[in-house]
Amino acid sequence: MRRRAALLLALIAAVSPLPARAQAAAPAPALPEPAEEQPPGAVREGDAPDTWGTTATPSPPAPIELPPPEPRGQARAAEPRGGLEVEGGGAAEARVRYTLEAIEVRGNRRTRSRVVMRYVPFKPGDVIDVDDSEVELTRYRLLGTGFFRDVQFSLRKGSARGQVVLVIDVQERNTIIVNDLWMGLSADADKRGNARPLTAYAGLDVAETNLAGTGITLGAAVGLAQEQLALRVRFLDPAFLGGRWMTSGMLLFNDAKDYFGNADVLWDDPLQLNQVPDYAVVRYKRFGGMLGVGRDLSVSTQLWLNYRLESVDATLPRAASHIRGLDREPILFDILPGRSVLSTARATLQHDTRDHPFLPTRGWLANVTGEVGLTPLGSDYAYQKLAVAASRWWELPWKKHVLRLELFGGAISGEAPFFEQYYVGDYSDFLPGRVLGMNVDRRPPPNFLDTSILEVRYGTYAAKIGGEYRIPLYRGQRAVYGIDFFGSAGVYGVAHDRDFSDPPRGYSRWQLIPIDLTANLGFRMDTSAGGFAFAFSNVLGFVPVRNEGNR
Repeated sequence: MRRRAALLLALIAAVSPLPARAQAAAPAPALPEPAEEQPPGAVREGDAPDTWGTTATPSPPAPIELPPPEPRGQARAAEPRGGLEVEGGGAAEARVRYTLEAIEVRGNRRTRSRVVMRYVPFKPGDVIDVDDSEVELTRYRLLGTGFFRDVQFSLRKGSARGQVVLVIDVQERNTIIVNDLWMGLSADADKRGNARPLTAYAGLDVAETNLAGTGITLGAAVGLAQEQLALRVRFLDPAFLGGRWMTSGMLLFNDAKDYFGNADVLWDDPLQLNQVPDYAVVRYKRFGGMLGVGRDLSVSTQLWLNYRLESVDATLPRAASHIRGLDREPILFDILPGRSVLSTARATLQHDTRDHPFLPTRGWLANVTGEVGLTPLGSDYAYQKLAVAASRWWELPWKKHVLRLELFGGAISGEAPFFEQYYVGDYSDFLPGRVLGMNVDRRPPPNFLDTSILEVRYGTYAAKIGGEYRIPLYRGQRAVYGIDFFGSAGVYGVAHDRDFSDPPRGYSRWQLIPIDLTANLGFRMDTSAGGFAFAFSNVLGFVPVRNEGNR
C-alpha cells in the first residue's frame, strides 16, 4: 500500500498544474523510494510463471499500472484541478481520477481493435477512476472471450495535464478450440448389480471463436453412441452490425433413443430389439434450431432472449409397465407419440466476474434461466421451466489453492418432454451426462444414501450443492498454460411430481427424499486448444454399491 501511494502521489506531482517550487513553501514528509518499474505482464523474480496476469498479490492493487513518475521532487495530495481529481483526506487513501484522452490497443495481430473495444465500457472524455472495480472486471471480460492468453491495462500521460491514454496490451491465443470432448463407457446392470457388456460413446465440440479476427464464433459438434447420433452447428456474433446487440443461432439434429423402467419391465413393442430386454425403449428424432439476441447490461452482466422451434418424431412402445417401489405401475414416457412440435421462448440473465474462463481463481458465475412452451405458436408441450445456478471461486492464502462452491436449483411445471427434464446423470459424476442432449447410459445412480433416488431417472425438480478443491500443478507459456489437480464432492436430488404426490412404497422417512452423493477427481488443463478435464468418476461408477442391483 505504501508503494502504491507513493506511485499515485508521484503521478499527481507529474501532471499537477502547480509548479514544483510552490510545494517547497510547505514541504511534505519524505516519501519512500518508488518501486522498480516493470513492463506490463512481467513476472517478478521468485514468482511462478503466470498466464493470467495475476502473479501479483491480488488485492487491493488495481490492475492498472500507473505511468512512471517524473523526478520533480516530493509530492503531496493535491486539490482537484482540471481533468485530474483527487479525493480523500490522507495521501494513503486518496482516490485518483483521470480524464481519458484515448484508448490504445496493442499486441492484437488477428483480432481487430474494434472487437477489443466492444468489451471496453470506457470512451475518450470519460473520467476514469483507477480504483473502480469496473476496470478489473473489464480485464476479466476480455480474458473471458477466449481470444487472449493475457490482458494488461496501463495508463500513459496524455497530451495535456490531467489527461491519460488507457493502453490495453493483449497476448492472443489460438481461437480454434475444443469446447467439449466426451469419451467414456456406458452400460446397464442386471438385478444383482452386475454390469452388462460395455458400449463406448464419444463426442466432440470444436469452434473457431474469433473468425478472421471479427469475434464471430462458428462451431460444430457431433455425438456418437450405440445406434445414436447427435449433431449441432452454432453461430455467435458479439456485435451484430457493429452495434451493441449480440446475436446467436443454432441448428440441431438428434437420432436417438432412451430407456425407461426401473425393474421387471414389461413392454409391448414389436420394433424393440431383443438385446435391450430390460427396458422400454423410446426412439425419437429432433430437428430444429434456436435464434437469440443478447445485450450487455453491465461489464459483467448479460441478458439473452431466445426462441426455439423443433420438430419431434417419437416411436413409443404400445404399452409398458415396471416395478416402482413395491408396486407395478405403467411407465410414463413424457413425450407425444408420432410427430409433434416444440416451440419455446427462453430468457437468460448471466453474471460473470471470473478472472479466467478455464481455471478461475476468483469471482462469480451465476445464471437465471426461464423458459415457457408457446402453445399459441404451435407448441404441443405447455410447460414452464426455471433454473438458477451459481458458482463462486476463492483463491486460498496458501500456495494459490482454489476453492469453489456450486449451487443449482430448478423446477418444471406442466408437460415438458423428457429430454427437457432433469436427468440424474447430469448431477451424478458417477454416470455419464447427456451428450448434446443424447442419453448414452442405462444404469441407475449408485444410491450411496439408500434413498428412493434409485426410482428416479428423469425429474421435474433438481437441486445440487457441491464443492471443489483445486491444486495448481503447472503453469506454462506455450501449448499448455496450466494444469490443476481437483477433487470435488456434493449432494444432489432429482424428483418427479409423482415422487411427492404418489411416493414409491418400500421407502420410509428420509428414504423418500430422492437424494444421493456425488464425487469426482482428476485434472483440469488450460491449453492452446481449449480447456479439458480428465476425470475418473466414470470409471468409479462401475463399482457396484449397495442397493444398486435391487431394482
